[in-house]
Amino acid sequence: MTKFAIKNNVLTFMTILVLAFLGIAGFNNMSRDSMPPFTVRFANVVTSFPGASPDRVEMLVTDKIEKQLQQIAEIDNITSESRTGISIVKIRIKNEFDEMQPIYDDIRRKVEEIERELPQGCFVQIKDAELVDVYGIIYSITADGYSFAELHDIAKDVKDALIKLPNSANVNIVGEQYERIYIYYDNAKFAGLGMSQEKVKNILAKTNIIFPGGDIKVGTKRIILEPTGNYESIEDLKQTIISDSKSPHIVRLGDVANVHRGYKEPFESIVRINGTQGVSLGISLKEGGNIVELGDEVDELINFYKTVYPYGIEFTRSASQDIFVDKSVTDFVSNLIQSVVIVLIVMLLFLGLRTGIVVSSLVPVVMVTTLLMMSMLKVGLDQVSLAALIMALGMLVDNAIVVSESIMVKMERGQSAFDSAVESANELKVPLLISSLTTSAAFLAFFLAESTMGEVVGPIFVVITIALLASWLFALTLIPLLSIYFIKVKQKAEGEQDKNGMFEKMMVYYENILLYNLKKPLWLLLGIVVAFFLSVQGLKLIPSLFMPDSERPLVTANFELPIGTDIEITEKIIIEIEAYLKEFLVTEAEQEGIIDFTTYIGEGAPKYDLGYTAPEKTSYTTHILINTTSDEANQKIIDSLDTFCFNTFPDLTSRIKRLGTAGKSDNPIEIRVLGKDPDKLFEIIDQVKLKLNETAGTRNISDDWGLKTQKFIVNVDQARAQLAGITNQDVAISLETLLKGRETGRYREGDESIPIIMTDRSSESVSVENLEGFNIYSQQSGKNVPLAQIANINVVWQNTKIMRKDLFKTITIASDVQNGYTAALIMKEVTPWLDEVSPGWGMGYSYELGGEAESSSDGMGSVIAYLPLAFFIIVLLLVGQFNSLRKPLIVLLTIPLGLIGVVLGLLITGSYFGFFAFLGLISLAGIVINNAIVLIDRIQIELDENKRAPGEAIISAAKERFRPILLTTATTVCGLFPLWLGGGIMFEPLAISILFGLLFATVITLLFVPVVYRLLFRVKF
Repeated sequence: MTKFAIKNNVLTFMTILVLAFLGIAGFNNMSRDSMPPFTVRFANVVTSFPGASPDRVEMLVTDKIEKQLQQIAEIDNITSESRTGISIVKIRIKNEFDEMQPIYDDIRRKVEEIERELPQGCFVQIKDAELVDVYGIIYSITADGYSFAELHDIAKDVKDALIKLPNSANVNIVGEQYERIYIYYDNAKFAGLGMSQEKVKNILAKTNIIFPGGDIKVGTKRIILEPTGNYESIEDLKQTIISDSKSPHIVRLGDVANVHRGYKEPFESIVRINGTQGVSLGISLKEGGNIVELGDEVDELINFYKTVYPYGIEFTRSASQDIFVDKSVTDFVSNLIQSVVIVLIVMLLFLGLRTGIVVSSLVPVVMVTTLLMMSMLKVGLDQVSLAALIMALGMLVDNAIVVSESIMVKMERGQSAFDSAVESANELKVPLLISSLTTSAAFLAFFLAESTMGEVVGPIFVVITIALLASWLFALTLIPLLSIYFIKVKQKAEGEQDKNGMFEKMMVYYENILLYNLKKPLWLLLGIVVAFFLSVQGLKLIPSLFMPDSERPLVTANFELPIGTDIEITEKIIIEIEAYLKEFLVTEAEQEGIIDFTTYIGEGAPKYDLGYTAPEKTSYTTHILINTTSDEANQKIIDSLDTFCFNTFPDLTSRIKRLGTAGKSDNPIEIRVLGKDPDKLFEIIDQVKLKLNETAGTRNISDDWGLKTQKFIVNVDQARAQLAGITNQDVAISLETLLKGRETGRYREGDESIPIIMTDRSSESVSVENLEGFNIYSQQSGKNVPLAQIANINVVWQNTKIMRKDLFKTITIASDVQNGYTAALIMKEVTPWLDEVSPGWGMGYSYELGGEAESSSDGMGSVIAYLPLAFFIIVLLLVGQFNSLRKPLIVLLTIPLGLIGVVLGLLITGSYFGFFAFLGLISLAGIVINNAIVLIDRIQIELDENKRAPGEAIISAAKERFRPILLTTATTVCGLFPLWLGGGIMFEPLAISILFGLLFATVITLLFVPVVYRLLFRVKF
C-alpha cells in the first residue's frame, strides 16, 4: 500500500483532492441539530369518560386497558393517571427496540380488542407517533382589536403557507377559541307547547341535513338531485318550526329561545403572549431536514405576512430551536477550528517546519474524509459529533507522528528516504492498526448501549472510528509520500545525539529517572497503588450530576393549582405572575433579562423539545416559555420568580427551571411509593416528605396525587322517580343541559363545523344552594319535578387523581434542588433512611427511585452492560498483536492509571462527575492503551531486529517512543482546551477528564510499562 501510494503519487494527490471536495460538499449538506436525535419509546392511550369520578375511571377504564396492554412483550412498564372524566395510560417501550411502528400497531390492536368492554360514552385516543414530532420553531400571533374567529382565520392562513415550506413537516395550532351556536331556552315555555329539549333536538337534526337525493336520467346523462336542508345562516336556525303540525299556531325556535353565536365558555385553553391573548403555531422539521434552513424559511414567510396584515397583528417567536442549533454548531465548529490550529502550532513548534508540515497535513485530510463518511452514514452536525471530532483530533496525529518519527530515525541511520518510508510503514502498520482499533473499541459500549444516552453519545464511536481508521490509512500512504519530499535529515554516527534539542535534554532526565525505577521498581508500583486508592477516595469528594441543564437562554415555568381549580381562577393568578415577569422585560436601559414570554393555560405548548411532552388539557395547570437574553439571565429569572410565587401564592405549586437535556429527568429527585391502599400510601409519603423537608438542599416538595376534593353524589330514588315519570336518563340530560349545555347538531359555514348547544336559561343563576330546586324534565312528556323530590344530594371526598405503575397504586414524591446542592448528594442521605424504614411499611408496600437516580442508573447501566464486550475485543486484539498473555496484561494494567489524573483534574477545576465525565474516563482508557501498545511493540523490535539485550531493549524502546508519546499527548491535551473552555457545562467534564487524565497517565505509562515489563519478563538491572 505504501509503495503503491509513493510510486503513483499523482493518483494519491488526486484522490486526496477529490476527497477534500466531496468532504466540503458533504459538510454543507449535513443535517444540523443541537444534539443527535434519539428514539422516543413512549405511547399514550387517552380515554375520555365524561362525568366519571377518578375511582370509576380507574376501575372501569384504566384497569382494563392496563391489563390488556400487559400482554405486549415489548413494553417495559405502564403508568397511568385516572382523574375525573379521563384516563391516561402511559406506555414505555423497552430500550432494545428501535422500530416503533410495529409495536404501535400491536398496541392499537390490543386497545381495539378491549374497547368494546369499556362503558358506553367512552372515547379512546391512541397517541404514539405524534409524541415524537418536535415543533422546534413556535410563532405566536396576537391581534389587538380582532375577534377570536378573525384571529383563527389568520392562523389558518399562516398555517397553510407554513406547511408548504420545503423543510416543514407539520404545523400545529394551540390556543384556538372555538365558536358555538347557543340556543338558550326556557323549559317552562317548552312544556307549555308540549315540547321538550329532546323533541327540539330531533327536529333540528332532521332539518339540518346533508343527504344526497339520488340522480335522474335526462337524455344521455344522469343528473344528481340535492335536497336543501343545511342551515345557511343563524336566521335559518331561528326560523325552524318546532310546533306540532296539529297546533293552531306556528311556533319558530326564535320565538321561544335566544339563538346567538359565541365562544365555548369557560375556555379550555388560553395562550397569552407577553400578557395578550393569542394563538401559537408550532412548526416541525421534516425527516432529514435542516432546522436552520427551516428557521430561515419561516422567518422569510412571517416577514411577508407582517407586510400583508394590518396594524395590530403581531408575530412573536416563542421557541427558536433553529437559532440555538445554529449558535451551538457555529460555536463548536469554531472550537474545532481552534483545536486544529492549536494542534498544528504544537506540531510545528516541536517537530520543526518540514516535519511539522508533513504531520500537519494529515489533519485536514482526515477531517474532510471523516466529514464525507459522516454525511454518507447520515451522522449530522451537532454538539456530540463535533465534540467527537475535537476528541479525535489529538488521537489521529498519533499515527502520523509515530510514522514520521520512525522515518526520520532510519534516515539518520543512513537509509534512503524511500526505503525508510516503506520500511517504517511495514514495521508500524499492524501495531498502529491494533492501537487504533483498541482506542475505537473503548467507545463501543456507548454505541451499543440500549438507552437514550446511548443514542445521544453513540455517534462518538462512529466519528472517532472513522477518524482513526482514516488516520491509519493516510499515515501509511500520505505521510511516507510527503516525508520523501519534505523531510531532510543529516546522517548521524552510531550513538550520536543532538545535545541542543529540547526533547534530547528532557530525555536525559527521563533516562535517569527510568533507570532508577527499573532498578528499584517496587517504589514506583507502591506510589502508583497509593495514588490510585487515593483517587478512588477522592472520587467521593466530586459532586455527582448525571446531566446538566441546557445552557439555552430559555426558562420553563410549570404552575399547578389544586386539582379542579376553575380556569378563570387559574388565569387570574397567572395574570399576576405575568405582570411580575414584565418587570424583567428588556428595555433600552436594561439589556439583560426577558426578551418575551408565552403562557399556555390549560394546555401545554407544542412539543418544542424532545425532552418535553405536553400534558393533557387541565384547567389548573400552566406552562410558560420565557426567552431570556443569556444563560446568566436564566438564574436571575428562576430565583426571582420562584421567590415571588412562593411568597404570593401559597396554593400554587411551581417548578421553574432551565430546559433539561436529553436523557435527563423532569425532576431531579423522585421517590415512588407503591402499594394498594391509598390511605396507607398517604401515611407513608407523609413520612418521606418530612424526611426530605429535613434534608438540606431540597425545595418545592410535592406529590402527584394532590389533596382530596369534594364531589356531589346525586342519589336517585328509583321509586319516587318512576312515580314522577322521570328516568335516570332524564336526570342526566337535565343536569348536563343546565350545567354545560347539550350538543344538538352542527352548523356548517364554509369548511367550519360549529356545534349547536342547547342550554337552559336557568343555568345562568344556578348555584349549590338552589341545585335541589332545579327542575328535572321528562324528555318524553315534558313534565318537570324538582330534583329534591326524586333524589338526595350528598357531599363526599374523593381523590383528585389516582396514579398507578404496573397495576399498583403509586404516589411519586418530587423535589427540586437548591443551588449549591446536587440530587446525588441529597439521595446519599435519604436512600439509607428509606432502606431502614421501608420494611416497616408492611407487605405489598415498597419504594422506587426515579428522577436523576433512575436516569443515571439507566444511562450508565446500559453502557456498563456492554463494557465487558468492549474489554473482550480489546484483549482479543492485544493477544492477536503480541501472541502473548503477559504483554496484553501490561497494557491492560495501564487502564486504571487514567483515574488518578481524572479525579485530580475534576477536583482542581471544581467540575462534576457525570455521564460525560464517565465517557471521558472510558475514552481515556483507549488512548492510554494506544501509548502502551507502541511502547511494548518497540521493545520487541529492539529485541528481534536490533538484537539488543532485554535491559538495553527496554531503555532503547522507551527513549525511541519518548518523543512520539509526548507529542501525541501534547497535541491531544492542547486540542482539548477549546472544548474545555468553550464546550459549555455539558462537555467541560469530558475535556477535563481526558486532558488531566492523559497528562498523568502519560507520565506514569512512560515509567510504569517498562517497569512492569521488567518484572513480568524478569529482566535484570
